[in-house]
Amino acid sequence: MRFASASGHGVRFASASGHGVRLLLLAPPGAGKGTQGERLAAWSGARHIAAGDLLRAQAQAEGPLGREIAAHQARGDLVPDQIVLDVLTPAVTEAAARGGYILDGFPRNLTQAIAAAELAARLGVTLHAAIYLHAPEPVLTQRLLDRASQSGRSDDKADVIRHRLQVFAETTGPLVPYYTERGILVAVDADQPPDSVTADIQARLSGLARAADR
Repeated sequence: MRFASASGHGVRFASASGHGVRLLLLAPPGAGKGTQGERLAAWSGARHIAAGDLLRAQAQAEGPLGREIAAHQARGDLVPDQIVLDVLTPAVTEAAARGGYILDGFPRNLTQAIAAAELAARLGVTLHAAIYLHAPEPVLTQRLLDRASQSGRSDDKADVIRHRLQVFAETTGPLVPYYTERGILVAVDADQPPDSVTADIQARLSGLARAADR
């Protein structure tokens, strides 16, 4: 499945000579973003790029950039937007040239989204679709509590979960209307088994491709 660049308000899809799919995964904690990113990567041949993983790997590497990232993380601070872009840009550009990318974990707010969109336009790696996985808050909370009981994760206690979901709603939630206005949002119900979520995503993307070919 190949996508062309998204220009203006809408998604256009390319022939097999294009450079692959370019997707963003947008979802609150507990919606299954990591699982669906891996499945979409296997299905589409695109690279699943998790921003957090790249930052952690860079922090463990030698060099001034890695030390700066590690210092921010050690203090519990967010890594500055420009540093995140500096780390992600080479990976995204390389992936777009090979088989496409599925970006997970960035952007997290409207300022980051606008900066990323401007950079992507300059580099010719503009998003084709932003997949938004949504589910009711009680469902997300129970999933995270279940995960905590299985793995002992300290960040998945009830009060912390409520805070994480609130932070998502306040900071990342505005990306939903932003990508809707750009005409590239694909909203998928995540309150169903993972296989059904995967099938819905694939059907929605394939449907967009067929519509664009008419």
